[in-house]
Amino acid sequence: MADTKREIERKFEFTKPEAERRGLPDLTGTAGIAAVRDQGTADLDAVYYDTPDQRLAADGLTLRRRTGGADAGWHLKLPVAPGVRDEVRAALSDTVPQSLAALVRSRVRDSAPLEPQVRLLSSRKVSHLLDAHGTLLAELSTDTVTAERRDTSASWTEVEVELADDTDPALLDAVEKVFRKAGLKVSDAPSKLARALTETGAEPPARPAPDPADPTAGAHVLAYLREQVDALIAHDPAVRRDEPDSVHQMRVVSRRLRSALKTYRKVLDRDVTDPVGEELRWLGAELGVDRDQEVLHEHFRTAVAELPRDLVSGPVRGRLRTWNDTRRSASRRRALAALDNPRHLALLDALESLLADPPLLPRAAKPARKVLPKAVLRDYGRLATRVEHALSLDPGEERDRALHEARKAAKRARYAADAAGGALGKPAEKFSKAMKSVQTLLGEHQDGVVARGALLDLTHQANGAGEPSFTWGLLYGREEARTERIERDLPDTWAEASDPSLRAALR
Repeated sequence: MADTKREIERKFEFTKPEAERRGLPDLTGTAGIAAVRDQGTADLDAVYYDTPDQRLAADGLTLRRRTGGADAGWHLKLPVAPGVRDEVRAALSDTVPQSLAALVRSRVRDSAPLEPQVRLLSSRKVSHLLDAHGTLLAELSTDTVTAERRDTSASWTEVEVELADDTDPALLDAVEKVFRKAGLKVSDAPSKLARALTETGAEPPARPAPDPADPTAGAHVLAYLREQVDALIAHDPAVRRDEPDSVHQMRVVSRRLRSALKTYRKVLDRDVTDPVGEELRWLGAELGVDRDQEVLHEHFRTAVAELPRDLVSGPVRGRLRTWNDTRRSASRRRALAALDNPRHLALLDALESLLADPPLLPRAAKPARKVLPKAVLRDYGRLATRVEHALSLDPGEERDRALHEARKAAKRARYAADAAGGALGKPAEKFSKAMKSVQTLLGEHQDGVVARGALLDLTHQANGAGEPSFTWGLLYGREEARTERIERDLPDTWAEASDPSLRAALR
């Protein structure tokens, strides 16, 4: 069973041998530190696992099996932000625990084994930094480290300050100021493993990076796709850990990728990209079930909370909770099953292959500023056709479907502008903002349509259980009124978003 701890820390190293001989300065009186209490010394033995081509290290992840100290076991560290990592722990065993292997699957996949790469032997002297009430503010560690990799070894000393829960991160800045005066600097290496690989001549190979000076459409599109593929891979472990908003973020990335492949079909050969797009559509649909249920439940929960008490008839909150628990459990299983499906891993491989050997068409060699605007405006034309068709229909199911199709087109036009932003600058940003206003309004309309269907389901469940259904009918009426209002507002929103000057600025 794995558990997680968020680490907020800063690593330091001595700048000169004489500074190391002097040792650490007294931190008493720094940023509320009232006492520095010695906790003794521990001997740690950590073996770091990775693929032979160091896929984890290349993305800043570390996976180790460590003995010694108070937290012996398996530790997987996932980067969150500079100086912030989530450490996921599992009990000590001889092989990589399945719970941790799943979290690195999007990087490792099925093509490369996880094997021991580096061994770190550390003698760790630990002190607790306490406030005036004896509350732990941070842990101060001085590590004398020896790294062993095959026939190569390296040794160094590093100092680490890790904040306790709820400690103000400003303490790290105050400690750093004191340390700088004593001859220490912030370490150049983000982790012990990173330094060990550098010191033993085994740094992970640098990922090929796009040339920022390359003005071609192909270079720009590929750089955008690289960014989205990296995000798709990074969101995988977050979804598995049920991190807030992670399903939504991963779904958005899959849609951005699919949209880009469609929008820039005159830059990249569709014979190659269309099958990849279909797999992205599958992944987005599988993730969407869980995300849609999450959004719908939160919407209903808020709507019920806003009702006057005398309009809440029967066990409404209990019914809503039961309904959500049943559906969310199923949707969560579906999302996780998709991530474990061989199709998902094959999709990641296909995306990497596409980037490694891109199917560029002749137009890819032309300047981005000439090619990209045409692609964005082509998506705008598609949106305009759908909005105008929807507005020509009478209210009802057919119009609802047409507005949903227009919403998807608005999203694609927005994503097209976002993808072109680096080349087109402010005009693309303004155009994206206009498309987002249309997408948001149409999204609210579709949410209302879906909500009405779910409310009918809840009404039937309540009636079947002999519960009052008045409140569900009241909420249904409010959703109906909401979608009617949106349909009235749409022509004005569309008129503003379709201002010809926004399109002219792109050209």
